[in-house]
Amino acid sequence: MDTIETKRLLLREWQPQDLAPFAAINQDPLVMEHYWIKSLTESETAAMIERIQKNFAKYGFGLFACIVKETSQFIGYVGLHVPTFTAHFTPAVEIGWRLASSAWCKGYATEAAYAVLKAAFEKYNLKEVVSFTVPMNQRSRRVMEKIGMTYNPKDDFCRPEIPLDSPLSHHVLYRITKEQFMQSSHE
Repeated sequence: MDTIETKRLLLREWQPQDLAPFAAINQDPLVMEHYWIKSLTESETAAMIERIQKNFAKYGFGLFACIVKETSQFIGYVGLHVPTFTAHFTPAVEIGWRLASSAWCKGYATEAAYAVLKAAFEKYNLKEVVSFTVPMNQRSRRVMEKIGMTYNPKDDFCRPEIPLDSPLSHHVLYRITKEQFMQSSHE
């Protein structure tokens, strides 16, 4: 499997020692605030890691384990994912991240997401990448904007697996094409 390296981060394949810190991240109420599932057990986290690894084998890309190079600390994931639900924009490839709350506000998500987006277009030859979240998740929306993604309210959608009466049903969609990324990254 590939690795992606930035100035401060290493995005790599998952290793057994990642389970415990990832399980802790998946049980942090701050991290899980905008997710329909509010907490994952260690066994649910292990199953998630297994699905991530299968997606790497299936698609050639996926959600990378994110490591701070200076400390070798696992801080979550950043990568690409193929959504399993049906919406007006699927099939699609999504860029996403889930980082420990202790790693927030340090620019890690933006740094890693930009590197993943670059790989999506230059290495995996994708034509478009999307990202989505609930409207109130301003931190993730800022990352989407910082990496050059754009938002159009006409693309808003409701996640089909979440009941419509839930405040987490409505989602905003951001997009970026390969052409847009290449233009913005060479200016």
